[in-house]
Amino acid sequence: MPPSKPKSPARSPNPRKRVYAKPLNEKHIIGFVFAISLVLTLFLGTLLLSLVLLKIPDIRTIAEYQPSQASEIIDRHGKVIERIYTENRTVIPLATMPAYLPQAFISSEDSRFYSHPGLDLWSVFRAAINNLKSGHRGQGGSTITQQVAKSLLLTPEKTYLRKFKEAILAWRIDTLLSKDDVLHIYLNQIYLGNGAHGVEAASQAYFAKHAKDLTVGEAALLAGLPQAPSRYAPHRHLEAARKRQRYVLNRMAADGYVDSETAREAFEQPLSIAVGRQKSLGINGYFVQLVRKQAEKILDTSLNRAGVRIFTTMDSVEQKQAAMALRHGVDEYFPEMKKVQGAVVTMDACSGKVRVLVGGLDFNKSAFDRATLARRSAGSIFKPILYSAAFTNGFSPQSIIVDSPLSVRGGDGKMWNPKNFSGRYYGETSLSEALVHSRNIVAIKLLQKVGIKRVTKLAESLGIRPPITSDLSLALGATGVSLLEITAAYSPFVCQGKYAAPLLITAIERNNGKKIYQAQPITKQVLNRSVAADMRGLLTEVVNSGTGKRAAGLTAPRGGKTGTTNENRDAWFVGFIQDRLGGVWLGHDDNSSLGSGKNGGAVAAPIWRDFMDGTGEY
Repeated sequence: MPPSKPKSPARSPNPRKRVYAKPLNEKHIIGFVFAISLVLTLFLGTLLLSLVLLKIPDIRTIAEYQPSQASEIIDRHGKVIERIYTENRTVIPLATMPAYLPQAFISSEDSRFYSHPGLDLWSVFRAAINNLKSGHRGQGGSTITQQVAKSLLLTPEKTYLRKFKEAILAWRIDTLLSKDDVLHIYLNQIYLGNGAHGVEAASQAYFAKHAKDLTVGEAALLAGLPQAPSRYAPHRHLEAARKRQRYVLNRMAADGYVDSETAREAFEQPLSIAVGRQKSLGINGYFVQLVRKQAEKILDTSLNRAGVRIFTTMDSVEQKQAAMALRHGVDEYFPEMKKVQGAVVTMDACSGKVRVLVGGLDFNKSAFDRATLARRSAGSIFKPILYSAAFTNGFSPQSIIVDSPLSVRGGDGKMWNPKNFSGRYYGETSLSEALVHSRNIVAIKLLQKVGIKRVTKLAESLGIRPPITSDLSLALGATGVSLLEITAAYSPFVCQGKYAAPLLITAIERNNGKKIYQAQPITKQVLNRSVAADMRGLLTEVVNSGTGKRAAGLTAPRGGKTGTTNENRDAWFVGFIQDRLGGVWLGHDDNSSLGSGKNGGAVAAPIWRDFMDGTGEY
């Protein structure tokens, strides 16, 4: 047999030999791209489908943040006297807040606010662990951005589905808005208890001040409220609120927003909680009610959502003084008559700016405004208008009319036999004496001579609204007037013949400061200066020696006129001190008598003196 071929020795692998992968051909590349595209399409489609099925809201409304805002009514000194709202909120820019105010909320609610993308996964994880331990969904780990999403776009129920929606929305909001924009919305939107939405409303509600004026301690207290506004409400649970305040201050120190010494001093600073002291409708209600009616007419919209600031002529100090003087007077002069009502107004005679308007004893018990809506018989406070018309048409204070019995046939054919209040007749009487002592017969005879049309024309130019009585009883004030309009009618006697219409609103502006209304005072010359001077002198004599003597006692120049209607149904006094006018009315809503001796000089004049003096303590 031929010898077998020897086997070749096995080749050892060559370590230096390079192995090359086969190059990808065009089909492989297309397949790879297709697979990636398919995965992305499925992911985006699933995400889009989830958004549709979950009904994720459109976040563009957040970028156009325009919430319902409160309207503020402000007195002449800049004090907010009333807030009108559906939601009690005033939106303010972040730039107007003290830096430590937003910092307090960040430390309290979301310390990583500026570093996370709308979601803080560590906080979510921590909250989930705590919820598992407690067995219920007590913590949510929500960031400030998530709270904005929940407040503006979602319902408040605590479900995992809602939390998922909240997370998606928070991420989207964080990509749409800057951090400061989110913070601005949050600080104006967050509910802080006591009906207050946002930091400005809460500052007003708890501290009676603007947010820009908050101290560090006050800012920390507000920042502690979002977690549980009712539980930490300082006007009900001050101790709990203080504990929460301490937590916030400690967090601010830990985050480097304040040093430990500042935090300690802020906590030790006493808190002055304003809640419970702002309920002033009983005093300011009539003024506010009329301002609201006028403002809504100007704006042609409700103030509940308007978000405007209405600047008024009210003097809050005088308003309170007048309301207390009225209450004191009614209690003193009518101790057994529980249904006596009254009204008080004061105004700057030459500008028409109304400083006080009290339409009853208590707005909370009766909102009917007796200063503007009640039209009561004027009585003798109408006589200065009659005398002014007479002096304008050739008469003078020295003119003489015989005070003697008078009989006049009325339109119904019956005889009218008027009398003086005293029941006596005084013969030849000067017009000055007749006005100072309020002689009825002289007034009637004067009206016969001057003419009813001239008197009614002057009355209308003085702001007395028609209808005005068109017979001789007009001389005795048998025509309806409101307290505000008859008080304003006396302005020419103080302002050299110029009439000034009552003015309550001086300006209206948006909460962002944009002015949308500026009042123009309405004044007009209605009397000759010499006639106005004669009337001022006669009204001064009424107080010095006539029917208004109980209004005397004020050191400044003053004057006025009393008025009383049949059977003492109405008691009036309208007068001036320097260039300030004031009027008082007393009566029953059912037009019944005030009682024997309860005339304008006896009960209205001393009340007028008390509040115009401004020194009474009640």
